[in-house]
Amino acid sequence: MECDKCGADAVLHAAYSGLHLCEEHFCASVEKRVRRRIRDDNLLPDDATAEDPETWIIGLSGGKDSVVLTDILYDTFEADPRIEMVALSIHEGIEGYRDESLDACKELTADRDIRHEVVSYADEFDVRMDEVVEDDPENMSACAYCGVFRRDILSRYAADLNGDKLLTGHNLDDEAETALMNFLEGDITQIAQQFDASLGPFEGDEHSHTRGESDEFIPRAKPLRDIPEREVALYARLQELPAHITECPHSSEAYRGEIQQLLYDLEERHPGTRHSIMAGYEKLAALAADEHRSESPNLDECENCGGPTTGDLCRKCGLLDALEAV
Repeated sequence: MECDKCGADAVLHAAYSGLHLCEEHFCASVEKRVRRRIRDDNLLPDDATAEDPETWIIGLSGGKDSVVLTDILYDTFEADPRIEMVALSIHEGIEGYRDESLDACKELTADRDIRHEVVSYADEFDVRMDEVVEDDPENMSACAYCGVFRRDILSRYAADLNGDKLLTGHNLDDEAETALMNFLEGDITQIAQQFDASLGPFEGDEHSHTRGESDEFIPRAKPLRDIPEREVALYARLQELPAHITECPHSSEAYRGEIQQLLYDLEERHPGTRHSIMAGYEKLAALAADEHRSESPNLDECENCGGPTTGDLCRKCGLLDALEAV
């Protein structure tokens, strides 16, 4: 196959667009889409200056997605005094697996002179995921526990590091799976909250939908969400980035796995399905947010940690209490 842009050997055929791209034009395409998403979501506000820069906290796990995101952000904004980047990595306590991915994080950030902070479940919660999986007092998947603990650390440390935004490496496949799960579960409230938390633009004109503001959480953004997972992996390999591409040994989200396979089959038969899902979902999420924003529950402080919660204890503290009781 030849590249449709220059005639060189193609490294990718993107069935959803019909394009064949060589290494140079493929990498340029990925970078262009990420930068366009940054512009479309208005991640860099007009009032950011060298004297008062934006601080972006990047959730860096060492996997392909977060490594590619960090690399593109660095190449784009390294010389821009309006942006300060801090990489934040989390060690969940998974023997062997996270140690190797943290090595990738350290190599990437050291090569690019990016500030890098590492936090562990052991230090923060006195738990390790290997032990949590064995105890499992709530009869949940490992991912359910880990997701709660990870979100708590990312939110708290993004605030502690004076972050203006928290950027994560969720790709198109991740987001399309989440969108389809929320829709199939009929969870309109979650759809509305997702728009305000991570999908909606930060600024816009009077005719556009923008995310609502919250004093409780550092706003999130997902600049990779237009890039299919396969293309993220290919970009990491072609750019020779130090990504740790290995499945977590405790990964066991059965329902998400079914949705993942369903989307894979649909995409094979109908290229562009993931893009179509996200295009419609973002419009639906904007309308849901406008409708349900006034219905958002008032948040109290958790009795244990002081974090935001709708009950006496936040979800994290409830799980920690359950684990301690085992």
